[in-house]
Amino acid sequence: MVTLSSPRKLRVCHFRKGTEICYYSYSNTILAVKLNRSRLVVCLQESLYIHNINTMKVLHTIRETPPNLAGLCTLSIVSQDCYLAYPGSNTIGEVQIFDAINLQAKIMIPAHDSPLAALAFNPNGTKIATASEKGTVIRVFQVHDGTKLFEFRRGVKRCVSISSLTFSMDSMDSMFLCCSSNTETVHIFKLEEPKEALRQATEESQTWMGYLTKAVSASANYLPSQVTDVFNQGRAFASVHLPFQGLKSVCAIIVVQKVFRLLVASADGYLYVYNLDTTEGGDCTLLKQHRLDGKRDDVDCASVSTAESGSGETPAATATEIVQNAAYINSYAGVLRGYSSNSISDSEKYHETIAATVESPPTFSCPFRLNDDAEFPPITQNMD
Repeated sequence: MVTLSSPRKLRVCHFRKGTEICYYSYSNTILAVKLNRSRLVVCLQESLYIHNINTMKVLHTIRETPPNLAGLCTLSIVSQDCYLAYPGSNTIGEVQIFDAINLQAKIMIPAHDSPLAALAFNPNGTKIATASEKGTVIRVFQVHDGTKLFEFRRGVKRCVSISSLTFSMDSMDSMFLCCSSNTETVHIFKLEEPKEALRQATEESQTWMGYLTKAVSASANYLPSQVTDVFNQGRAFASVHLPFQGLKSVCAIIVVQKVFRLLVASADGYLYVYNLDTTEGGDCTLLKQHRLDGKRDDVDCASVSTAESGSGETPAATATEIVQNAAYINSYAGVLRGYSSNSISDSEKYHETIAATVESPPTFSCPFRLNDDAEFPPITQNMD
């Protein structure tokens, strides 16, 4: 935890016991904190501190990094391939990959011409997605050697500020990548294997777009490289038109009862749940919206009871999914409050659960065994 009143102090606490494990004081404002089961990383404007999460001792300090005013960095969630990524430059979009286990630089990836705005590892830490301050192109690279795997066109007309970039949690390798910005649209890209992409290209070759693409490819030598690049970039597989714009939002794709769901949490305090058609893509349909502050909302309560009619899911099961899914966003974005609950059989028990989460400390669903005293000794240390 880092508070506004003490922006230079990091407190590590035991969730279940409510006790403080330790706290560190740093020379400058803490801009970001990332952690997995092996490492905890604290990002300052021009340095990064890597801690052993078992002892909380500083293992390594990366000093004199390029000025990173936004605190942009990301840490892979797995302990085996524990990589840290951060901007290698503040003038162009270079990504520095650092091995947080062996404590050595791994590779520098030239991702964009403009400075970086967003970074995200896939669940197994083998791929990294990037976006620049322009926000028009999303790229995915192989972490091992920096090979570019995918390139997607988010937009052409306007530059945007990317606020969230996240791989789906359907598997360790991920099938989808979603991004949200300060616009009203959330884009979902499908990470197709080469064979699948080739099959789709063959099917599209009979359409007018296929003929146009062939024409552009044939005349590539006569057109500016910027034009041919636009035609060669992948388009969004699916999208969401949010009921707002200009607000910061966080998105995530997870699987609930074998069904894909897109979650979007916005700065106005709402969690929006959308259905994602993994076969056809297109516009995602809004299933429900939920207030994250726990207050009653007549419109939302009505939507919970009617949004899933005809889908085979009971209102109670749907409500439980909202509570559980909020925790996934919290695990990756670090800005939302996630709650987890057991299976609930009817609407009355659902409302009781909501009330309980407001009154008692929440139980977070995350990959870290924070209740294990062996890994997180409940001791208080002043480490300045």
